[in-house]
Amino acid sequence: MTDASLEVTDDPRRELAEFLRTRRTRLRPQDVGLEPGPRRRVAGLRREELALLAGVSADYYQRMEQGRDVRPSDQVLDALARALNFSAEESRHLHSLAAAARTPARRPRRHAPEVVPPTTLRLLRTMPAPAVVIGRFLDVLAWSPLAGALLGEFTERPQMERNLLSLLLHPEADQACPERAATVAELTAMLRTQVAADPGHPRAVELVGELAVRSDEFATLWARHDVEETTRGRMRVNHPLVGELNLDWDAYPMPGASGPMLIVYTAEEGGPDDERLQLLAGLLDAPGPASASAQQRSPDTPAGPA
Repeated sequence: MTDASLEVTDDPRRELAEFLRTRRTRLRPQDVGLEPGPRRRVAGLRREELALLAGVSADYYQRMEQGRDVRPSDQVLDALARALNFSAEESRHLHSLAAAARTPARRPRRHAPEVVPPTTLRLLRTMPAPAVVIGRFLDVLAWSPLAGALLGEFTERPQMERNLLSLLLHPEADQACPERAATVAELTAMLRTQVAADPGHPRAVELVGELAVRSDEFATLWARHDVEETTRGRMRVNHPLVGELNLDWDAYPMPGASGPMLIVYTAEEGGPDDERLQLLAGLLDAPGPASASAQQRSPDTPAGPA
């Protein structure tokens, strides 16, 4: 793994090149109907093999992987996606990277802090279910009282440390989250998707650099260039007060905001997980205002640019 593979770059041509390279080296010849052949010295497909499968010249594809100034058409991108057996999310990511590579360099823009509207904080105060507002780079911006009970001491951390990936990369996270490794992989892929939408964002550069230095696990996952646009899933948590909780979660875009998402956790009504969730709710001393349990960022104390 090279240091360059861990950097957040604002050069979309380089990001496109790295994405294609990682996907090509992951695909085996037999996966696409080719004979492996003896004495292969490269992992996955050769550049020439992928170019042949996609119907483009080997020289043109090589220039793409070198990050040179090429402007592939949508037809070429679709052909590459088919040859590489891309998922729908990977295909969208490929087109987004190529579109950015075709766009002239933009002037650096000012990034305002992510802010949770007062009306959303009011909603969190009244929500009986665990709910959190997550920033575009997985920073935890606000939470309902019951979500605060689930998160525990995490809510007491400084604003800059309240990040879902940072939480799950903690050495003790395996005890509370039995499926921690899979969740970290999913969140890293979600982060990669968000970073690609705004390459060079100061918060993304800071977060990726910090996590890569701190965690070999994250560094390995980041270098894989996986992408996800997950909007729902399932979470298993071992809570010290009520035991194991298996919760479904759904993500909802915030009205009028392009980044933060409202994530709500629920359990099947009448089931054991619902009973444990109700028990946890009963253990709360008092709901308290969302602003007290959810440390809303203000322009005077930003936790990170949006």
